[in-house]
Amino acid sequence: MKKICVMGLGYIGLPTSCMFANNGFEVLGVDIDKEIIGKLNSGKIHIDEPDLEEAFNEAIGNNKLKASLEAEPSDVYIITVPTPLNGNKAELKYVIDASREIARHIVRDNIVILESTSPPGTTEDMVGKIIFGSSGLKPGKDYYLAFCPERVLPGKIIRELVNNDRIIGGVDEISGRKAKEIYDSFVKGDIYLTDLKTAELVKLVENTFRDVNLAFSNELSIICRDYDIDVWKVIELANKHPRVNILNPGPGVGGHCIPIDPWFVIQNINRENTLIEKCRYINDQMPIVVTKRIIDLVSDIKNPKIAIFGASYKEDVADTRESPTKTICAELSKNKVNFAVYDPIASDFNFKLSGLNDSVKDADLLVLLVGHNAFRDIDLKEVSSLMGKNRILDTRNFFDPELAEKNNFQYYKI
Repeated sequence: MKKICVMGLGYIGLPTSCMFANNGFEVLGVDIDKEIIGKLNSGKIHIDEPDLEEAFNEAIGNNKLKASLEAEPSDVYIITVPTPLNGNKAELKYVIDASREIARHIVRDNIVILESTSPPGTTEDMVGKIIFGSSGLKPGKDYYLAFCPERVLPGKIIRELVNNDRIIGGVDEISGRKAKEIYDSFVKGDIYLTDLKTAELVKLVENTFRDVNLAFSNELSIICRDYDIDVWKVIELANKHPRVNILNPGPGVGGHCIPIDPWFVIQNINRENTLIEKCRYINDQMPIVVTKRIIDLVSDIKNPKIAIFGASYKEDVADTRESPTKTICAELSKNKVNFAVYDPIASDFNFKLSGLNDSVKDADLLVLLVGHNAFRDIDLKEVSSLMGKNRILDTRNFFDPELAEKNNFQYYKI
């Protein structure tokens, strides 16, 4: 096995391509975006991710990685295209298109691996059937078919691609083993083999578990406010029990995994009023809850201005996909509340981003939505001197309340 064709060069596809290219394979990365292909072939990456540029430069420098708009005959085909949410269902158009493209080139004894997060049954019932319909080749008989989901965190993708354990599901036992041989080239973590549907569901369950836990902590934050109790103290003390591990509440759940994967779990089954649905509703409502709190905290001010800190969906990453800040900004706009957003890391955002001084100048409320480490270096005394009213709403328990109050802030938590 010498050549790998990776379908999709996004947050997972490009790092994965680099890892294979730097570990003994010739890699052709395929994407439908002409701008991305042009950029990569000119030696530039389109993704902001630690250590990725170094890995990419090594792959390009060794002539092991090339980018193209079309697939070519290869030994291994890996699908890493997006599977966005459409309503409450997975949009599998890109998986379908990639499968059709592979079917044009596949021959006997090739390996096809789906990495894209998908509802259980997608690998065999969609990828396998599309390839069979176009090529006549049967998975498990004429070629090897497997599912191997990524399990990485933005900001740590390269490190976790190497060190994290992997789950591989095969349409049959030998397909799983063949796929494992490929990933063994760079994965240092353990690789566990199972069947296709189990592997597909395991990936979804990992993120759904976190979503359910976050929904509990978010609902707990609302309940604690009704009781006038500090939710952070409640969680801190409850977590001292050896079998309790409650996650921290926040202004909502963002990113391209946790808000989306739970819907994939129940997409192909006939279930209603599930715990998963209820938890999704709670987490989706948190940006609305936070917006109402913002408006309430400035209700005594005519034409207030809000300074929002953080546009990305999590701390110390530039990714703004499914960011709760987007919803909060949209709700503030709907209510005709003036605001400015400051984020030293994010660049691609639906609303205009301002500098630090411009965002806090004459602001009446500073709202911390994302706990970037860069915010720890901010001089609260200087910020308070620029603001109109000195109020902070800290949705992440990020700032030291005593320090905030020492610098003349009225300090509020979620």
